[in-house]
Amino acid sequence: MPTRFVKYLREFLADTDSVLKESLIALSICAVGDLCAGIILGNMEFFLKTYPGLMVIIPGAIGMRGNIFGSFGSRLSTHLHIGTLSPKFERSEILDENIVASLILTMVLSVLLAVIAKIICIVFNFESISIFDFVLISFIAGLVSTIIMLPVTMFVSLKSFEGGWDPDNITTPLIAAIGDFFTLPAIILSVIIVGFIASIEIVKIILFCIVILITVVALISGWTSNNDVKHIVRQSTPVLFVCSILGTVAGGILNDSLTTLLKNQTLLTLVPLFSGESGGLVSILGARLASGLHSGLIDPVLRPKKHTVENFAAILTLAIIMYPVIGFLAESSTLAFGNIGIGFPVTLLISFLSGMILILIMLLVVFYISTFSYRRGFDPDNIVIPLSTSLTDSISTLILIGVSLGILSLIA
Repeated sequence: MPTRFVKYLREFLADTDSVLKESLIALSICAVGDLCAGIILGNMEFFLKTYPGLMVIIPGAIGMRGNIFGSFGSRLSTHLHIGTLSPKFERSEILDENIVASLILTMVLSVLLAVIAKIICIVFNFESISIFDFVLISFIAGLVSTIIMLPVTMFVSLKSFEGGWDPDNITTPLIAAIGDFFTLPAIILSVIIVGFIASIEIVKIILFCIVILITVVALISGWTSNNDVKHIVRQSTPVLFVCSILGTVAGGILNDSLTTLLKNQTLLTLVPLFSGESGGLVSILGARLASGLHSGLIDPVLRPKKHTVENFAAILTLAIIMYPVIGFLAESSTLAFGNIGIGFPVTLLISFLSGMILILIMLLVVFYISTFSYRRGFDPDNIVIPLSTSLTDSISTLILIGVSLGILSLIA
């Protein structure tokens, strides 16, 4: 039995060597980006108190950036794998269509996210800013982030493939991390801009109307276009709408626990770290399954087979390594900024236990989303990553808060 296990382990490591190495590098970079986001969030107390309800929109905004551009990167990865896109950084019809689709989705989802956030605040009786503020903050933050995310996504996807790396292992976690890093500063910038014009109510209302008009025109244009933009917008919009709901639900959970989070800087820092790293792991699995389905390596059956099981094992291995690491980073950054932490053993336990509960759930969720979407004729690149990472955001927030409160109450 031990001999057979050692033989299987050697075969597994040989088969997944490149996946583990490339993914660990990407996830490590992702952890640094998420740590920066966590530090920013951990020091956003002024904005969170001055603009009530802002926390509700933050997870959805972060997730939306990862969903839109993670899917963009996954589509580019698929085109690169099957040979329909050159890895050279030059203009092409495929790139043009994906850029236009991503811009349209950013505008539409920014407005929808703001509306959903306001509805959640009303339903759960959270004190909140006006719908005008929500929409303008979300829309401006979306455009600022997009200016950065579009070229970065193309560069990472094309250059990683050109350098002999598999974009499935690199693009989605890196894009998610970069999105996490730039989204919070973009939100702060948009809050400052909206705060500057808030004294002139008529200007704010006019800008709100212009934003709604532009968004509606963009959606109609994309929905009725005669190229792949229509395909992407029609398949992605309903999925991303569901993702926005899940993201704002996660924000609602955080907003409800805001008092506890503000008292424990480590947990507030850990939130984007945990969510981002979990999203990175899930998106790697989603991208690999999507490429496997497109290339024929994976059959769209309801029972995981060898290639899928190997992907599961690779993700579990990465999770076992990365969750203690992000717990260590969260506590270290809290102490480095002179704040009181909750202790390394407790933080590592919270991060590892929450992560393993989450990842065991998400392995099956991602697999079945991939299989069912492919069997029904949908492109997994447009479905799997946004839906699975948004589910991850909501479930990860619930699990992290639940495990944290449980462990903290036990040691209190």
